Amino acid sequence: MILSIESSCDDSSIAITRIKDKKLIFHKKISQEEEHSVYGGVVPELAARLHTLALPKILEETKEFFSELKAIAVTNEPGLSVSLIEGVMMAKALCVSLSLPLLPINHLRGHIYSLFIDNVEVFPMDVLLVSGGHTQILHVENFDKIQILATTLDDSFGESFDKVAKMLGLGYPGGPKIEQYAKKGDISKFNFTIPLRNSPKIAFSYSGLKNQVRLEIEKQEPLSEQIKADICASFQKTAVEHLLQKLKKAYQNRGVKNFGVVGGASANLYLREELEKFCVKKNASLYMSSLEYCSDNAAMIGRCAVDAYLLKKFKDINDIEVSPRSKEF
Repeated sequence: MILSIESSCDDSSIAITRIKDKKLIFHKKISQEEEHSVYGGVVPELAARLHTLALPKILEETKEFFSELKAIAVTNEPGLSVSLIEGVMMAKALCVSLSLPLLPINHLRGHIYSLFIDNVEVFPMDVLLVSGGHTQILHVENFDKIQILATTLDDSFGESFDKVAKMLGLGYPGGPKIEQYAKKGDISKFNFTIPLRNSPKIAFSYSGLKNQVRLEIEKQEPLSEQIKADICASFQKTAVEHLLQKLKKAYQNRGVKNFGVVGGASANLYLREELEKFCVKKNASLYMSSLEYCSDNAAMIGRCAVDAYLLKKFKDINDIEVSPRSKEF
């Protein structure tokens, strides 16, 4: 088995994954949402302190598996450096005390493998990664070969939801709050301009849309609950339309057989419905993580780690560094 640790942001998580059949045996996550919500977003130093409390508690529940472990896996990039360090230090300590090899796992690659928890991987596949820090279209040939087809020029899809929610005073995390309010709103109430609509560039941008929402909020104040719902619905519709427009442009002259969507923001049901329509038109198979594994978790790190183990992607504990940005792709 492989013990995997995830601490790239504000979720402390540990999983145990069996190597022979890639089955998830144990998984637990402790979220810090409540502690960070009072600040309207993640406070890195607070996140690091909370990891030092939560990770040992979860680890205590995995001791029965120690005798069957073949490796320790840990997220080492990208993410908040102070948070990543907590997981990496625990992983190093376990490797030394249990005489086990270490597998450093790229967090973004982990999200791709969230599609295959308890399942056989499907490659090649094109993947839309939408999270608080990333908005990318990836072409994944295999574990090692991942090509970025498009990325964001500024804010990410998930980040824009968090920032709009904060402007509306809805709290953190913003994605679920926006989606909840949008259900009660009129998607046509506010005619926000779709970013890069007339640009031939295959890229994403959410800073301008975020600013449009800010100006509308100032114009509408004081805000009623219905106006908040209408703004959320109109914003969500425009944010997703921007994704779909660029996806259509990216695949105008490019075929796609398997298409996946991953990342914390992939839990948005409105986005999922629109992607289903896109894949039907493209005659492509759509792969989506279960809602439980969309946000950061060690189960996806463990599933990725099994393939890393089989490919012998081990690193000496003295060579492992944490990085806020992804160095691998």
